Amino acid sequence: MYNVMIVEDSKPILRNIQMLLSSLEYPVQVEATAANGEEALEVIQKHHIDLILTDIRMPRMDGLALIEQAKETNPDLKVVLISGYSDFVYTRKALSLQVFDYLLKPVERESLEEVIGRVVEQLDQRKVKNQIDLREIIDAQHIDAGQEPSEYAPLYTQVMIMMRRQPFTGNKGAWGLQQLQAMMNSFFTSHYCRVYLSQKEDQYVVFVHHRALDSYTSMYECLETLRRTLATYEINVMIGGQPLSSERENITHIYHRIASLLAEQQRLMQGITLDTGNPVSMVRSEAGVLDSAAEASFVQMIQLLRKENVTLKLTELLQRWLDEHVHMTEIERFMGLIVDTFAHLFEEQGSGMRLALEMRCRQLMDLPAYTDFCKELTEWIEQCFDMLQSQVRRSGSLLFEKIDEYIRLNKYSALSIRDIANKFHISPSYVSRVIKSETGVTFVQYYNRLKIEEACRLMSDQPEMKFRELAELLGFTDQHYFSKVFKEYKGLRPTEYKQQLIDLS
Repeated sequence: MYNVMIVEDSKPILRNIQMLLSSLEYPVQVEATAANGEEALEVIQKHHIDLILTDIRMPRMDGLALIEQAKETNPDLKVVLISGYSDFVYTRKALSLQVFDYLLKPVERESLEEVIGRVVEQLDQRKVKNQIDLREIIDAQHIDAGQEPSEYAPLYTQVMIMMRRQPFTGNKGAWGLQQLQAMMNSFFTSHYCRVYLSQKEDQYVVFVHHRALDSYTSMYECLETLRRTLATYEINVMIGGQPLSSERENITHIYHRIASLLAEQQRLMQGITLDTGNPVSMVRSEAGVLDSAAEASFVQMIQLLRKENVTLKLTELLQRWLDEHVHMTEIERFMGLIVDTFAHLFEEQGSGMRLALEMRCRQLMDLPAYTDFCKELTEWIEQCFDMLQSQVRRSGSLLFEKIDEYIRLNKYSALSIRDIANKFHISPSYVSRVIKSETGVTFVQYYNRLKIEEACRLMSDQPEMKFRELAELLGFTDQHYFSKVFKEYKGLRPTEYKQQLIDLS
């Protein structure tokens, strides 16, 4: 049923309109009546009204002033004017205030029925939009039976509040929909509210009439008081919200905006309150604990299998996160970095571990306490190192034998580390690590050493070969570079080494 208020100072006319409305076969009911604009405004502040039928000329506050002030409270309130022929000039002025229509006195049933029919049609469309908007942002399974969205007041008369569980602040499921609904009813007392589980786990959406804000100096004060009240019951949440001022607003867009701002501002072990309709209340983001250089350092230490170094740096990082109440986005980014780095390393060993790593990462983020998170994260990373090192030991030696054979077959080429990686379908960085692990030197050093050893053999077997020919044969860019590399490995220039061979013979 839609609520109608009749505002008319003439009691006979008021009774006649009331009687005509009751005779119509439309879902409308007279919720209240008033003799002037002041009385009507008091009713609007206490009750939800869908439609006002109002006279223009009334004592204390006329219909035009009523419409103007009522529209400030509810911009989409439907208003139908009741006027005499002598009020037509006023009626035209009222149309500029976006009244729905007007009826001439005396009001006839046929005219009233036609206007009410069109009003109901628009209100029905709004109900459908209400349902669509809600079902796009909430979990449909958690709409209480008998409390369909269409039965509620329009969303544009409400305040949308979003609450998200703070990570590491108790077991998931320790509080839920019913408990929150009871607490919201207690907090907002005379203002009925609805609590829904959103489509994102551990995130709830609350709708309450905007009159609930009248007891507070600001939206922020209301939300912060609510957050602190919940915290006394060990319900630790991030909270954000704003009034919905018009049915023309995109509810879904506002929902995603609030959710996005909460995600951006969420901090470790620290509650946050955001009036998302007021940019001034936003918390400024500052640089995090872990910059790009520190991230790169972690990646490099993991790639080099430096377990002790990573464990030490991780312990320092976890404490700094706690001390500085770091943004949760930084922790999530770091966890993703750990997963990606280990996943790539396991893939190089022929093991598909990404799904298992991602699952364990989610489990860690869902732990009830930060101390548990720190302990289990450290243990998990150490386990990843142990598993990886075990696989590296098993496969590294076998792989190096194949790489070494391939390198020796290409001593006379300008072989690159990428050529080897492409040959064995592994990454260049992994080729580098395998060679360094097995030989103690880099790929370039190892490759050049083999070339110089071959150069020495050729100088001994084919003394007539010129140094320029020797350099070109072994893939050096020029003779001078060949001479430089030769001296690095043998301590002598090629001419000196060749003379030494002649002297020995």
